[in-house]
Amino acid sequence: MPSTAPSAPVPLGEHEPRTDPQALTSNPDPSQNAPTDVDYTPHPESSLKVPPEREAIVKAITNLYSGSASKDDMNVYAEKAVYDDPWSFCDTRYKIAGQWYGIPRLFASSKTLATEIVENSANTIVWKQRQEYTPRLVHFSKPVNSLITCTLDEQGKVVYHKDQWNHKDYSHEGLGKIMKTLNGDYLTNITRPPKDL
Repeated sequence: MPSTAPSAPVPLGEHEPRTDPQALTSNPDPSQNAPTDVDYTPHPESSLKVPPEREAIVKAITNLYSGSASKDDMNVYAEKAVYDDPWSFCDTRYKIAGQWYGIPRLFASSKTLATEIVENSANTIVWKQRQEYTPRLVHFSKPVNSLITCTLDEQGKVVYHKDQWNHKDYSHEGLGKIMKTLNGDYLTNITRPPKDL
């Protein structure tokens, strides 16, 4: 049975990606950049070509962002994968599923509008993503640009998924980290993903 117990410390340094958002995303035209010199707006025509197995990872994850809540899409993650965004820190595939299975509950729709792959290395794939969220309670659509970085293991499974909404990386310290971890640890009690994930 999947554990929903509080997280034990995870060796972040081993798999956590530390990308340089400015180097990866800065637009040659400064007027297109945010004040922090990043441009997270995806330009699909500039996307790097990647092998089919990497395309499949991006497709599965964008499906999850779009509310698929699918066991097949969840299989891109290793069992002990980490998911890290401004709101949540999850350290198992089951806890990550708690986040994805919550999207259909919270949003009337969630659509991936565009992606642009900006890095593809031996164990890392990075892309810009534009996602449009429409909450159930207030039918007002809000597009959000972010930088998605996934570190892969030897089997091609995602072991660390980081979603950055601005140029700042995450410190994993203080009250913010505590709140993110609590969200990751206990959201499965509300969203109830399948126990066999």
